Amino acid sequence: MNAREQADAHVRAMMRWHFGPATGSRYWLERRNRLGFDPVEDVRGVDDLLMFPNLVDELRDVPVEDLIPRGLDPDEKVFAVYESGGTSGAPKRFVMFENWFDQYMAWENAHYPDDGQGHTLAVAPSGPHMLGEYSRRIARARGGIRFAIDLDPRWVKRLIAAGDTAGAAAYVGHLVEQAELVLRSQNIAFLITTPPLLARMAEHAGVRALIQEKVRLVIWTGAHMDPDTQDYLAAEFFPKAQFRGSYGSTSVLSGTVQRADPDGTGDTVFDSYAPFVIYRVVDPATGLPVEEGAQGAVVMNYLTPYGLVPNSLERDLATRVLGPEGVGDSLRSVHPVAEVDGRKMIEGVY
Repeated sequence: MNAREQADAHVRAMMRWHFGPATGSRYWLERRNRLGFDPVEDVRGVDDLLMFPNLVDELRDVPVEDLIPRGLDPDEKVFAVYESGGTSGAPKRFVMFENWFDQYMAWENAHYPDDGQGHTLAVAPSGPHMLGEYSRRIARARGGIRFAIDLDPRWVKRLIAAGDTAGAAAYVGHLVEQAELVLRSQNIAFLITTPPLLARMAEHAGVRALIQEKVRLVIWTGAHMDPDTQDYLAAEFFPKAQFRGSYGSTSVLSGTVQRADPDGTGDTVFDSYAPFVIYRVVDPATGLPVEEGAQGAVVMNYLTPYGLVPNSLERDLATRVLGPEGVGDSLRSVHPVAEVDGRKMIEGVY
């Protein structure tokens, strides 16, 4: 079978697993009869995932034990329950299993074998957010120690929503000051942070000089960064460091790998871990895929034995790039939508 045929077979296997009485979770078994179609009979491949409604908002209130598939081996361990950033309302919760985290990180790290060794500084959320553990595993794979500066992105968004821009700026300044202390005293080779925080660090002369002196690689994630901003930061402030983006979502418990833009525009292109994580770029009015090179809304699908999250509509727009080997879509020019359900979206620092 080619890659697309294998992906279609994987989709069918996951439908049988998650909707089988002996293997599926309580949530999906109870939800099956209210879908309006039979997922086992009707979902025959990748394209048919678009039949699912966007049910991710229901995960704000579902008891997490209802999301665990019954068919998993008792030795499979829940590593954590991660939450979305809360940008569009109360956070949604997703169950991370240790074996899935190991599998995903092995895939991502295999695409970046030449980073070398060194310590990592993560100025990023921890707590209920996946990025904290992600940064620890990035550091471990590179033979170094992770130093962490924690941030609460929801607090920043609350300050911005209340019009307290001074309070938000003071909080971000507090984070940058802490980062300076680590950078000044430790041999940091890798920096993981969000684009708004990186921009703030670039404005701080002391922090900027330390990054210029020590950091070989900047991994940016958690918020969008347009090509002009990335080029400006890389050329004007941190010309010795490589830049790498990682776009992902808690809804699919994973991120992406970055590849060169095939059209040569300088934009970052993100590939998902297909067939376990499949992206689609769709017309938000119809839910149907847009043409290659057109912009649309990002839809994500998480299809593993550990969980099922189909057709999750993200708060981002992107340009559609054909996925590797014809499985799903890849994303270029990712940026957040301005509003969701009439409510202005606040990206903040994450």
